[in-house]
Amino acid sequence: MQQSRAAGGRGCALFPVLGVLFFQGVYIVLSLEIHADAHVRGYVGEKIKLKCTFKSTSAVTDRLTIDWTYRPPSSSRAESIFHYQSFQYPTTAGTFRDRISWVGNVYKGDASISISNPTIKDNGTFSCAVKNPPDVHHNIPMTELTVTERGFGTMLSSVALLSILVFVPSAVVVALLLVRMGRKAAGLKKRSRSGYKKSSIEVSDDTDQVEEDACMARLCVRCAECLDSDYEETY
Repeated sequence: MQQSRAAGGRGCALFPVLGVLFFQGVYIVLSLEIHADAHVRGYVGEKIKLKCTFKSTSAVTDRLTIDWTYRPPSSSRAESIFHYQSFQYPTTAGTFRDRISWVGNVYKGDASISISNPTIKDNGTFSCAVKNPPDVHHNIPMTELTVTERGFGTMLSSVALLSILVFVPSAVVVALLLVRMGRKAAGLKKRSRSGYKKSSIEVSDDTDQVEEDACMARLCVRCAECLDSDYEETY
């Protein structure tokens, strides 16, 4: 760890600047840097990942520890919700009981966790702290979590996407079917005017064409049924 005294530096402010801490008039070069998303948005009932990564100048050992804390908006007191040292120890008490999962990998510099079944009451500030002795000096990033209900606009966009995925292929099939039927009708009309009689091979081809057209029609009906079914499940 490298240290240098700031000229005229006073106070006890602690803040990270490009891997450097200024603490009690002393610049401390960080040997351990931690990064986390400043803001995370999630929806009620949908799993949320709180991402945290770190870089250490020392190799990872079984002495490495990770601690996640949570502070609600209406309080200045933080509570521990997750601890890691060779194994994960999620909290067994409080509102986050049985809802915190380890999704990180310390050997890849990942200290992330996830929250299952989040609610609006989970809104607040989360912090990720990592220590990898002898690297113990680091910044402490904060993540503001905002959990909301999925609005009607979000549900509408999902339905619109589903409609596009189903209607576009169906429209293409219907258009091709109409074109082929139109060409067939025009050909029959022309032949009837000229008194043309079909050979046995043409009669067989027409039978196959009718079966193919019927198959395409059934495909269109099936696509419409799938859309109705998916629409009902969405709501």
